[in-house]
Amino acid sequence: MNLLSNPTLKWIHFTDADKLFAYPIDYHGAVLSARPDADGAGGHIDLLYRWAPNAYCHFHRHVCATTSTVLAGELHVVDYEGGVAGEKRIRAAGDYAAKDPGDVHMEHGGPEGALVLFNLYSPDGRLADFLGPDGETLTTITLEDMTTGRIARQAA
Repeated sequence: MNLLSNPTLKWIHFTDADKLFAYPIDYHGAVLSARPDADGAGGHIDLLYRWAPNAYCHFHRHVCATTSTVLAGELHVVDYEGGVAGEKRIRAAGDYAAKDPGDVHMEHGGPEGALVLFNLYSPDGRLADFLGPDGETLTTITLEDMTTGRIARQAA
């Protein structure tokens, strides 16, 4: 599968339909592969995300082990510790990161957007918490949400 040009990917478009945030949310995600554990509770999922230029994703917390590789553009990342924003890091094409569960952060595409490959392993099926402006959990995204298309219906 060519990740850079694949017309068969089913992209889910995420926006801020409720206008909760003071910044533009405009990104897409596509499931590349999902491999459930033998017990069916959790598993691995590979996702491709793309950001529009200078647009953000939802403020979120990863609740499972996550690796990511920037494939194109720039991904701007700000980590949060105890509700306090840290320094912005700019991840360029080729940058790889591995994060443990609990990583709270905000990301946005650079001037030309970003394309990023994510590989996640969740023993219980939970992937990430979408957070509100004050850090409160708005919803938890699961493997099932991503693989059944339920998240696409929620994002629409």
